[in-house]
Amino acid sequence: MSLPIVDTFGRKHTYLRISLTDKCNLRCTYCMPKEDMQFMPSKWLMQADEIKALAEIFVGMGVDKIRLTGGEPLIRKDVGQIVSDLGKLPTSLTLTTNAVFIDQFIGNLRDAGVNSLNVSLDTLREDRFIAVTKRDHFTKTLHNIRLLLAEGFVVKINMVVMKGINEDEVNDFVRMTLEQPNLHVRFIEFMPFKGNQWDMSKIVSYNDLLSEINNEFDFQQLTGELQDTAHRFQVTGGAGTFGIIGTVTHPFCSGCNRIRLTADGKLKNCLFDTSEVDLLTPLRAGQDVRTLIYAHFHKKHFAHGGHADFTEKHAKSDYEQNRNMIAIGG
Repeated sequence: MSLPIVDTFGRKHTYLRISLTDKCNLRCTYCMPKEDMQFMPSKWLMQADEIKALAEIFVGMGVDKIRLTGGEPLIRKDVGQIVSDLGKLPTSLTLTTNAVFIDQFIGNLRDAGVNSLNVSLDTLREDRFIAVTKRDHFTKTLHNIRLLLAEGFVVKINMVVMKGINEDEVNDFVRMTLEQPNLHVRFIEFMPFKGNQWDMSKIVSYNDLLSEINNEFDFQQLTGELQDTAHRFQVTGGAGTFGIIGTVTHPFCSGCNRIRLTADGKLKNCLFDTSEVDLLTPLRAGQDVRTLIYAHFHKKHFAHGGHADFTEKHAKSDYEQNRNMIAIGG
């Protein structure tokens, strides 16, 4: 067992997010830029055995939770093997998906010990779904969410709330949690990334979300952990929960325990930090990458990758220097 990954602020990093691909079967504008998206050549991507090797190294450094992301992780042809390999590690395993292909992997996920998944869904209206995603998979997505619940999986729905797009559906999503103990909703503030046309004026804030929900429901805040990204709540008498991830207006950096590995094997110590360390090249050369990992987290900033506060005038151009969201891993 190696030493744990601890930064200069004393934060211990135990949660590894691995992006399997920057490709996706949807085209959500807040994640993928409208034009000039250059996908990574396949030779740049980590292969299944390399993902396993790096995951084993991180588990040896104290990681106890792994999440597979993308792009859409389930479009990789070898995702079944990857899930199987990582399911054998002494850590919890989960993934974030748009659920379009999830019906093909129920058995793989169950065999690997996966019992909870995050599903990206930003609207409950078919016309809006097509407008946001640029694809007509609304019926399939809802069907597969119901399938996951019927199969006993815990489903956490991630909704990116954007002013003028879907903020009028917030309470419709809350209503979904009333009778489903295994269904939880997370409302996410719109965040800035390269090419996603972010602006503070488009944000529906943490406080605005609570105010809107309070117009229709009585609810209580639930106890959480320091490293939680979402403040969680439950409607009085409800079965499931809802939460708010207020990255912009209510940041959770003080308890951050996250490690990000991009699909091309670059290590990021923060979602918003533009600095990266290549782990894949030295791994392929047979080198020990642990020293690189420790050094990169020793440089981690306290908040937002050392960038400007979101409210400052130059924040938009500052955060534009980062990768697209789809190239980082959601």
